[in-house]
Amino acid sequence: MSWNTFGRVLRFTTWGESHGPALGAVLDGCPPGIALSEADIQPFMDARRPGQSKFTTQRQEPDQVKILSGVFEGKTTGTPISLMIENVDQRSKDYSEVANAYRPGHADYAYDAKYGFRDYRGGGRSSARETAARVAAGGVARLIMPDVTITAYVSQIGTDEIDRDQADFAEIGNNPFFCPDPAAAKRWEQLVDDARKAGSSLGAVVECVATGVPAGWGAPVYAKLDADLAAGMMSINAVKGVEIGDGFGAAQLSGEQNADPMREAEDGSGPEFGANHAGGISGGISTGQPVVCRVAFKPTSSILTPVDTIGRDGKNTRIRTKGRHDPCVGIRGAPVVEAMMALVLADHKMLHRAQCG
Repeated sequence: MSWNTFGRVLRFTTWGESHGPALGAVLDGCPPGIALSEADIQPFMDARRPGQSKFTTQRQEPDQVKILSGVFEGKTTGTPISLMIENVDQRSKDYSEVANAYRPGHADYAYDAKYGFRDYRGGGRSSARETAARVAAGGVARLIMPDVTITAYVSQIGTDEIDRDQADFAEIGNNPFFCPDPAAAKRWEQLVDDARKAGSSLGAVVECVATGVPAGWGAPVYAKLDADLAAGMMSINAVKGVEIGDGFGAAQLSGEQNADPMREAEDGSGPEFGANHAGGISGGISTGQPVVCRVAFKPTSSILTPVDTIGRDGKNTRIRTKGRHDPCVGIRGAPVVEAMMALVLADHKMLHRAQCG
């Protein structure tokens, strides 16, 4: 069966296809009485919106979100919140070749093998267009935890990483790469443009930091906060890897190096940590430190460079994907990673309240 719903107490279901008339999300379990309007969600939609620079797809979508239910007199009612985003700039004719042959690296063959047919127009549900619905739902989730701040940024494109000593979150909105290092953003202009002109694509790493998360969210075994974060991030189109805290780097450390030392705070407010190798989560439960994760996006599978494949008839052929595609899909992944972080954290806030009051 298909599974289009995520979450336990705060659940969201996304619907719609890349080239259908619209797509959206239904968010269920949101507490009543929270002030909510389309203006609260739209800034996050605008951050993800395509066509804002030559480094992203040139598909022109306004991505104006509409609230269809669950809000009365400006506040949530506790009933399902339905969110809709219309598609206005589809060009399905660009995908005529994809109808008969599979794009390597994309979900074309896997969908056909599962369902026996597929919506080849932009990839249907496998298109990154689906993530617009997640961003809309994430905009609501943020309002459930007003004391939590979530910031995502691109830390690497291809093999080129930011200089962390030069990183400044204030710079993230000053360039088209969601990059906190101005020097890296300048280098990436040439890097991504070269890939675009060559008909190729690049991968990227997006890091996300959530501050203000109190100690205690999560569960010890089957609802670990880090496990749910990993599941949420891995569900994003084109994501192939997730790290919490030091992630794979922790395997290179000794026990004393990997420990996050604690001392009593002078003001008695709780422990002070000397490091955050664990990424703010220990034993599946938040520690009160910043929650940190890294997400690896593969290079965009839809490229103009011809590659070997097979057709639906099983015969060998070659394919090049026409149309408008991101030369580095990870760039616009930053707002999506933020949204998934918000949805997972808000769900765990409500899970914690349900058990512990």
